[in-house]
Parts: sequence; C-alpha cells; structure tokens
Amino acid sequence: MYFFCAAWYSSGMEQQRIFHGSNQVVEKPRILVQGFYKDFGYGFYCTQLEKQAQRWALSKHGAHVVNVYAYAPDSSLNVLRFAEMTDAWLDFVAQCRNGTEHSYDIVEGPMADDTIWDYVEDFLTGAITRQAFWELARFKYPTHQILFCTERALRTIT
Repeated sequence: MYFFCAAWYSSGMEQQRIFHGSNQVVEKPRILVQGFYKDFGYGFYCTQLEKQAQRWALSKHGAHVVNVYAYAPDSSLNVLRFAEMTDAWLDFVAQCRNGTEHSYDIVEGPMADDTIWDYVEDFLTGAITRQAFWELARFKYPTHQILFCTERALRTIT
C-alpha cells in the first residue's frame, strides 16, 4: 500500500521524492525518541530508495505502508551528508549507536543494516580492525537514509 501526499504532484522541481516504510499511514511525521539507538540518532527516517522503504515496511507487524513525501532541502539547516561509507561515517554511526547526541537538523548517508552493524560492533570491540571492517562492508548493496532530527527539519517535507 502506498500513501502519496497530494503536495508532491503540485510541487516545484526543487523537491525530491522520499519514502518512509511503516505499518501505518504517516500524514504528520514526527521526531521519535525511543527504542534502540539508530545509525544517525533519533528522529524521522526516510530514504530515496523505494525498494528500501518497501523492506522497512515489510519488517513491521500488521499493514505494510510506504509513505511518499516531497522533500525541499533548506540551506539554512545544519545538515551532515555522507556520500558513501567512509571512516568519518563509521565513526559517526558508532557514536550515534552508542547514544552520543549531535546537533544536526538532518543527517543523510548510507545505512548500516543489521549485517553492517554486526561489523561495526566487531570493530568497536576490537574483534576486527578498521581495514577488516571495510573489506567486509564493501560488498553490500547500496543503501540510503535521511534522518530528520528537528522540528525545523520536518518542515522541509510534505
């Protein structure tokens, strides 16, 4: 089931289409601060990859809904972008997964799925080296996530 916002069809070309996989229609996204620490911290997670949102939706109990939004980037926000998995990305994910908070409005980049996270944990405990982490992680399929961390950031999506 797909939920499309009407604003997408009437919006300008500057907007990007993003997806959120869930077990419900999410008409008014909100910042969630609960559960386990995630890759980029707490907030509202979306992706540019429709198939990834479908996988997220299928992992939920009950209904499987892919919500579709229009995202209009705002240059006044404090945004951190990782174009690919790098040492800086690995260090940031490790800090966020350990509960360290940050001051970004939006964080965007690759996702550490469960397999990648297992490698991150092995790296953090010293079971594998940074070099071994990269050897293991480089063979995974592409992922993408964009986290809206603040109310100001949420105003960029409709």
